[in-house]
Amino acid sequence: MADNDKSGDLHSVGDVLDRLQELGEQAGGAKVRLGDMLETMGHRAYGPFLIVLPMIEISPVGGIPGLPTALAAVLALLAIQLVLGREHLWLPGFFANRGMSGEKLQKVVDKGRPIAKRMDKWFHDRLPALTKGPMVKVAGIAIILLCLTVPPLELLPFASTAPMAAIMAFGIALLVRDGVLMVVACALSVGAVALGAGLFVSRQG
Repeated sequence: MADNDKSGDLHSVGDVLDRLQELGEQAGGAKVRLGDMLETMGHRAYGPFLIVLPMIEISPVGGIPGLPTALAAVLALLAIQLVLGREHLWLPGFFANRGMSGEKLQKVVDKGRPIAKRMDKWFHDRLPALTKGPMVKVAGIAIILLCLTVPPLELLPFASTAPMAAIMAFGIALLVRDGVLMVVACALSVGAVALGAGLFVSRQG
């Protein structure tokens, strides 16, 4: 059977947003499910999904109570699959059927356009060897740890942006094969996890 996966057509953050904009325009006021996003970006789209979900959280839509934690749960599931070396992404129906209206998705895309232009200018295929093999599993483990910090950080305004930004950096690195950014993302992860742990401990005290 031929592999009709579409993720190979995505080479930049702008490409990812173009695909989402098409999906949002087609849906209009109807709901765009995560499963629809997976279909339109391709079942090997680890990089794009690791960009899109944090972008939703960082946008004004991310202010909905409980949404950051829900997105973190989806990201953790994807990261586990990344660590296990699964070639094709899988989402259970509970997650695949979650989503937002096409109109809200287009707003997320519009908000992300200026950032995407800078990202596509700054990040490209540098030291691509650092985006393969063991480094992919390292990225997956780091993303899982970052996701664990989101629920306690959600209690503080905008605090969950830090781990989500680090996860997005991993997504961009995997998408454009930028090994330098992969190293930067690892460093950001250390800081974000430390921040999350510190805030959690301080709240417990």
